Amino acid sequence: MKRTKVIDALRLKGEGQTVTVSGWVRTHRSSKAVDFIALNDGSTINNIQVVVDPACVDADLLKQITTGACISATGSLVESPASGQAVELQCKEITLYGTCPSDYPMQKKGQTFEYMRQHAHLRLRTNTFGCVMRIRHNMAIAIHRYFHEHGFVYFHTPLITASDCEGAGQMFQVTTKNLYDLKKDQDGRIIYDDDFFGKQTSLTVSGQLEGELGATALGAIYTFGPTFRAENSNTPRHLAEFWMIEPEVAFIDLNDLMDLEEDFIKYCVQWALDNCADDLAFLNKMVDKTLLERLNSVVKESFVRLPYTEGIKILEQAVAAGHKFEFPVEWGMDLASEHERYLVEQHFKRPVIMTDYPKDIKAFYMKINDDDRTVQGTDVLFPQIGEIIGGSVREESHDKLIAEINRRNIPMKDMWWYLDTRKYGTCPHGGFGLGFERLILFVTGMQNIRDVIPFPRTPKSAEF
Repeated sequence: MKRTKVIDALRLKGEGQTVTVSGWVRTHRSSKAVDFIALNDGSTINNIQVVVDPACVDADLLKQITTGACISATGSLVESPASGQAVELQCKEITLYGTCPSDYPMQKKGQTFEYMRQHAHLRLRTNTFGCVMRIRHNMAIAIHRYFHEHGFVYFHTPLITASDCEGAGQMFQVTTKNLYDLKKDQDGRIIYDDDFFGKQTSLTVSGQLEGELGATALGAIYTFGPTFRAENSNTPRHLAEFWMIEPEVAFIDLNDLMDLEEDFIKYCVQWALDNCADDLAFLNKMVDKTLLERLNSVVKESFVRLPYTEGIKILEQAVAAGHKFEFPVEWGMDLASEHERYLVEQHFKRPVIMTDYPKDIKAFYMKINDDDRTVQGTDVLFPQIGEIIGGSVREESHDKLIAEINRRNIPMKDMWWYLDTRKYGTCPHGGFGLGFERLILFVTGMQNIRDVIPFPRTPKSAEF
């Protein structure tokens, strides 16, 4: 008989329908009169209860059905007398696909997230990580739907690049050279003439610069794909491999950009509330009891729009009033997470879009304001997360962009193609970058970014 997914079986109302469900055993309770097997196939957080008459099933087979075992069960769906479930399966036949010995790491008992990270290949079968991955899927669907509905073109930027968008130099190098016998010039620099691309190349840290090419031809594009940072950071907010969403739009100004950021993220959060109710309810109960309240407040509240200089004044006033920050507050500093969260969680108590940052702490491509001190950059700051979006209006003037590049001594010999966008038919444009995993952190209430991606890549960790 064709398999019925558990999520679909639980929705069936008619009694007596014969179905086959397959999945992994969450629990198995036995008695002389009846056995109860909680079965889950990953399609929903909810298990289906399989009720087995021990007299009708081989005793040796029943003994092998332990937590983690994989089975298929065929039987009749009947109204369940137990609370919390509408139907249960009165089993007529069981097929055992895979046994699961007692050393199975994901036994039904409280496991720490740190423990489960050590078994990342199996943690996906747990309730919590099933919820997180289904929500992750739904957020990806929401992202594509939003941009498609708003006329954006899905634009694929390269993963292998010779440009460093952020100028930080923390990039993973791509090479086919023999690392044990590198050819160098007289100054000790590696010669890349015989390398695959004939030049030094790396994994991308951002698709933005290439995305600007798309925006200045197609009007509005977005990228959604993996990016890489060789940053030796072991914080709960950093990964070496993560996914980024980066829209880029021609003919957009600062206010339009902030409108786009707010509308986009509210759409994604509302999508989760509308389409992931069961998973969010579980996470709200088991992981973060304020999750649903926070998600609903973000959708309902207008985001504060706060110039950086005003934000610094608020933080200085907080210090004067006795609030203790680990890092000092002064104009020109790059805000730490503690500063961002104070503004969002304690002062305004809602998301904040901070604008007009000092130019020296932001990227070279951001449009400089008339004061020649600040740039039209935007950071969207969220409760519990801090910065979740970073964006800006881009500098469209060729001369001004060159002047800033020279002021910062940025090597641009391989960036002629980027400068051509300002040379041939330049236009006002802007965009932002959203770290996908930070969005998932917020929507799920999870506390560590390593727990919202299936296989986290961090310093000294590249398993599976």
